[in-house]
Amino acid sequence: MDKFKNMLKPKPNPQQLLRDWQRKLRQECRNIERQIRDIQREEKSVQKAIREAAKRNDIGSAKALAKEIVMSRKAVNRLYENKAQLNSISMHLGESVAIARTVGHLSKSAEVMKLVNNLMKAPEMAATMQEFSKEMTKAGVIEEIVNDAVDTALDSEDIEEETEEEVDKVLSEIAGETAAQLPEAVRKERVRVPAQRESTSHEEEAVAEGADDEEELEEIRARLARVRS
Repeated sequence: MDKFKNMLKPKPNPQQLLRDWQRKLRQECRNIERQIRDIQREEKSVQKAIREAAKRNDIGSAKALAKEIVMSRKAVNRLYENKAQLNSISMHLGESVAIARTVGHLSKSAEVMKLVNNLMKAPEMAATMQEFSKEMTKAGVIEEIVNDAVDTALDSEDIEEETEEEVDKVLSEIAGETAAQLPEAVRKERVRVPAQRESTSHEEEAVAEGADDEEELEEIRARLARVRS
């Protein structure tokens, strides 16, 4: 019975489909904008923590936090790329509907299919674009996409070297003068050493200081990981 009901149910016209899709695409763009703002807001607090770590000669913590900023900025760049591709999909869908007014039905769009396929490879967009793909395939805008596993294997040493250079640039950008005053051996340090914190009005037991610094570092990393995901 349900099968017959579905057969009798009128199919949405191209204009209605376009409105529905564009509304969803706009919502996705707003979600991306909010995530970018969250990441950039969190970065400000990390920059402050980097400057404080550099002042107390804790270059290990400073570099670890600088690496988090490198990762966050890469995430922001990916999000901007995703947003641009979502806007392109919306534009091409509008063109498809304009053509449909003439030919009477939606035609396949190679450009939309390419953009949807690209976004399905982005982990943060995969689930959303999978749903879009099903709807657009059903409407005849794209062909069914086989989402093959993406080969992301790269030379880990090259990645590490590139990241290290980026970390140094971020460290110089945020704590340039302070970092520049440190000895060369300390600036090249990659492994975190115990922090030597200055006394404050809320001075804690000396034994607990290193643990507190470590907890603070992990907390900052966790906050950044949350807003990037």
